Amino acid sequence: MSPATSPVDPAKWRDRFPILADTTYLVTHSLGAMPSGVFDKLQAYAEQWATRGVRSWAEGWWTAPIDVGNVLGKIMNAPAGSVAMHQNVSIIQSILASCFDFSGPRNKVVYTDQNFPTVMYVWEGCKQYGARIVNVPTPTTGDHAGIGVPTEQLLEAIDEQTLVVPISHVCFKSSYLQDAKAIIDRAHEVGALVVLDTYQSLGTVPVDVQALDVDIVCGGSVKWLCGGPGAGYLYVRPDLLPRLNPRITGWAAHAAPFAFEQGEQRYADSMMKMLHGSPAVPSLVAATAGYETILEVGVESIRAHSIALTETLREDLGARGFRVPSPLDPGKRGGSLIVGLNADEDGPAFVSALEARGVLVDHRPNAGIRVSPHFYTSAEELAVFAEHLTELRETRSWQDFLNVASAY
Repeated sequence: MSPATSPVDPAKWRDRFPILADTTYLVTHSLGAMPSGVFDKLQAYAEQWATRGVRSWAEGWWTAPIDVGNVLGKIMNAPAGSVAMHQNVSIIQSILASCFDFSGPRNKVVYTDQNFPTVMYVWEGCKQYGARIVNVPTPTTGDHAGIGVPTEQLLEAIDEQTLVVPISHVCFKSSYLQDAKAIIDRAHEVGALVVLDTYQSLGTVPVDVQALDVDIVCGGSVKWLCGGPGAGYLYVRPDLLPRLNPRITGWAAHAAPFAFEQGEQRYADSMMKMLHGSPAVPSLVAATAGYETILEVGVESIRAHSIALTETLREDLGARGFRVPSPLDPGKRGGSLIVGLNADEDGPAFVSALEARGVLVDHRPNAGIRVSPHFYTSAEELAVFAEHLTELRETRSWQDFLNVASAY
């Protein structure tokens, strides 16, 4: 597919994102561009606080984690009331891990070395409670070398002793799109649950939690959802919810929080039971501007536009002599494209050199430069990016930025 066949016209959306006026923004995989609607959302929040005061809790603040979750849930076809909002995925994964009993023979936690580190930290910490961690390594040779674990290799690791499979939908280092349906089906075959982390996919790759029959989904709004920080999301399959009683909990999860009962937790019988303390209302309110925009554009259209742009860029980079350590098949790739560098080239210096030219990307160790066009990205911007890369390599002018620190 070429950019000319994309169903999305970036020009229609660019005015909604202030940063695009003077920046080539190719770092959505790290922080999505802010939609201008955020100004109105936060202004309304501030006005409510200023004029309604403590009454605001009963006028939307207390139920914000579920109300906002219902908006986000539409993006992944989640039933109403099945998504709760949190601050971040580290908290979500910790809450989920606290639901499980690792004392019996079914105590294996299976994932791959492509998982985001925060997920590993949480589940590795469960070893002190009896969890057995199986971290399936990425091959060092063959078609999957450095990109991701072949599906069949991961499926072999999931057996009758597996309790939970916390897995990334799209791997952050390579943009490898894992076969979520195959993983879920295998886990269910042996009686295990799947926690699907869609942080790197939701908003640019279609996700349908009901079609997947996935048990649990989590992620954040920082990236493709253009929702900013502080708005993590948690989906639990409704029929599974009664079985989950997190030990990491708080008063927001109580059946009668304003009764201030003492003693053991008495969980709410809704997704509120998966909450903990008071919600971070401003972050949740702000995030809805991004969700509403994604719904307006449509994820299917975003996906088609993304593939058109990344395929054109991949071919351009290949012709220029750059290695692309991402899956060649766009159907097995998320929204990002990774650009490999030579051994004597410095990734952070390239990033800083590009920033000086008004182009924002980032770099990850043992991966490369990450580039992520979104629905607001034009084909011309990617063509100019590729020209910058070639010039930086040929002139070695990236060396002028070796001592320039980057905060991202």
